Amino acid sequence: MSKRIGVVGIVVNEPKQIVTKVNTILSDYGHLIVGRMGIPRPDENVGVIALIVEGGTDEIGALTGKLGNLPGVTVKSALTTKKEEK
Repeated sequence: MSKRIGVVGIVVNEPKQIVTKVNTILSDYGHLIVGRMGIPRPDENVGVIALIVEGGTDEIGALTGKLGNLPGVTVKSALTTKKEEK
């Protein structure tokens, strides 16, 4: 199984209502997250999270799928194949 490295963008509408569930999912998949940046936009009632992730396609897909199934959460990802050095 090849590892992938990439970026996951998350937009959370009305974050006060769903932030606990989002953070729980991110904690569950913390082993995949290399970096995280969150930008609150209270004037727009939205939050934006950018993740740098590294892991298998199935694991990253499970993370994005669980986040995307939450109401008011939109997720987009861009992944590339990481070349393993021998």
